[in-house]
Amino acid sequence: MLHVSGTRLITADGTPVRLRGVGLGGWMNMENFITGYPANESAMREAVQEVLGEDRAELFFDRLLTSFFGPQDAALLAELGMNCVRIPVNYRHFESDARPFEIIERGFRHLDRVIDLLGRHGIYSVIDLHAVPGAQNQHWHSDNPTHVASFWRHRHFQDRVVALWEAMADRYKDNPWVAGYNPINEPGDPTGKVVGPFYDRLVKAVRAADPHHVLFLDGNTYSTDFSVFREVYENTVFVCHDYALAGFAHGGPYPGYTRGEWVDRGQLERTFAKRTRFQRETGTPLWVGEFGPVYTGDPEVDEQRYQILRDQLEIYDEHEAGWSLWTYKDVGLQGLLVAGGPYMERFGGFVAKKRRLGADRWGSTMEETADVLRPLHELIETEFPGWDPYPWGARYQTDDLIRHILIAQALLPEYAELFRGLDDEELIALADSFAFESCARREPLIDLLRANLR
Repeated sequence: MLHVSGTRLITADGTPVRLRGVGLGGWMNMENFITGYPANESAMREAVQEVLGEDRAELFFDRLLTSFFGPQDAALLAELGMNCVRIPVNYRHFESDARPFEIIERGFRHLDRVIDLLGRHGIYSVIDLHAVPGAQNQHWHSDNPTHVASFWRHRHFQDRVVALWEAMADRYKDNPWVAGYNPINEPGDPTGKVVGPFYDRLVKAVRAADPHHVLFLDGNTYSTDFSVFREVYENTVFVCHDYALAGFAHGGPYPGYTRGEWVDRGQLERTFAKRTRFQRETGTPLWVGEFGPVYTGDPEVDEQRYQILRDQLEIYDEHEAGWSLWTYKDVGLQGLLVAGGPYMERFGGFVAKKRRLGADRWGSTMEETADVLRPLHELIETEFPGWDPYPWGARYQTDDLIRHILIAQALLPEYAELFRGLDDEELIALADSFAFESCARREPLIDLLRANLR
């Protein structure tokens, strides 16, 4: 079983291990830009269930979980030389809002399957609770239908997460292929006053159930602020996220300017140094839990995005930092594999409409439908020049409220209607569009990663 020794993770016999791999985004925590739906996961599932009914919706979603990651996927990652998969999960698989604190045993079947599958290929798993009751941050990826992170406001939600992690830790305490637990992805506590004491409480509870596994703890404000930690817990990795400004959908040329900031390799290294200062000052391991550029389909732009990735990987190598690339499989923005088949045939036009409207934060350049939204942005800037809402300011907040919540939720019925009239075989074929054999390979990305890992 892995444990922390100074700045490294090591095995029981003292062999150093640098965890390098991918995040399994869009699987047990679905995200809109990864599988092509609008808004947040639970709202999407409810809309689809309205069309299909409960049983047939379960048929589709369960088949999707089965198809999304299987033996061929694990074999590819092992062939590339990866030794770690960070597995994001949504609490709703393991506990329901209607029956809080009651663990749903059936919810573990897919997680157990994939952890076992990866272990047979010599690949560790990091279990990442990506969505918690009440939502721990302000965005869709915590299954948040609003812009309010209610988790930090209500003790009830916090109690449920502690109870869930006690059950998780007890379940996996003897599994050597679980590298450890990433208890909360990208916390966004606006006050910064709740997250630190909550971590103190959570660490104590998890350690009581499982004294041995590594804890992977994200800093506040989306894993960028580590000032909230009041102590350096034993056997703990403090996780940074390191997305490059020029690698976003709205990113400029590389090297070049993005939103007025010059971005080149030097800037990438300075940003990484800033984001990992706490780890280096405390002598704890460096691990980048998420990073990775967005690809556009334009060969010239995408070659610049590959160069960003090469430069980041070289920087991580120089600092012996582990990493988990976001993300393994999707409908075209970031994945090593890109879904195809009947799903993209049926939903491709809808995905294009979402892109045109800028309804996904991750796929938006922030300029879609600018003629409509520019007057609103100008109004906010003129009337409220000092408004600087957490976490990213007025421009992002306005886009979140209008594009990524209002417009995205308005798109939900249209997405769900595309399921109407399909028989069971057609639903299964849609889900199987995400299976390994149905996906296209992003070969330049795969080759780049293989070269680095070898």
